[in-house]
Amino acid sequence: MIQKLIAERIKYRGYHREPYEQYQENVRQHYSGIAGKFLRSCSIVSLHEPLASSFFKRGAFPVQGSKNILDVGTGAGQLLTHLVRHADADARIVATDLSTEMLKRAAERFADGRIDYVTAALTELPFEDNTFDCATCGWVLEYLPDPEPGLREISRVVRPGGRILLQCTENTVFGAMSSRLWKCRTFQRAELQEECQRVGLNWQRELWFTKAHRLFRLGGIIVELTKTANHHEHGDAESAASAE
Repeated sequence: MIQKLIAERIKYRGYHREPYEQYQENVRQHYSGIAGKFLRSCSIVSLHEPLASSFFKRGAFPVQGSKNILDVGTGAGQLLTHLVRHADADARIVATDLSTEMLKRAAERFADGRIDYVTAALTELPFEDNTFDCATCGWVLEYLPDPEPGLREISRVVRPGGRILLQCTENTVFGAMSSRLWKCRTFQRAELQEECQRVGLNWQRELWFTKAHRLFRLGGIIVELTKTANHHEHGDAESAASAE
């Protein structure tokens, strides 16, 4: 209880204080600048990048057999590096980011012909419905004041039955401190699970970097989601019926 009170006290709230378009532009500039240059170093020091390899190695989130893979918010390539290592030789990997500068940094890091780099916001992914077999989205959703549009976009572009690996900043003391550094919001687990279910993303299982992370509630929210069959189409039909 005390930890939650502390987290509420110190977490970043700037995304509520300005129009979303301005906040989004501030985020773009933040990562295009010096913060983006040090993002990979921070991910290594925090062990988030090296420890994430276990999700792919031990089969917690297997990508073998997936021919179209989406990495939303590629950043410095914290998850992309594992996709490159474990995806099939003939797989197509699409890496998106709000910041073109971050994509340039990722492209310099990965000389792999399977990767296409696309500048795009999470809420406006330029892909057809049901395009991807699976998707990863690490530390991106917290840059949306309302997560539903972003989750709905991911659900739209992933095929029915497809899997999503989602990582988000949790509303803990350490998460709140991180939100200050990276200028983002935090999530309660129950809140995020409800938002996922609302757009047809089933909360399959929670993942942890290590047993110690689980014991001390560190490392944020990491969850495997699956898209409900035909949820997007049903959602469109319901919207049309409501409009009538």
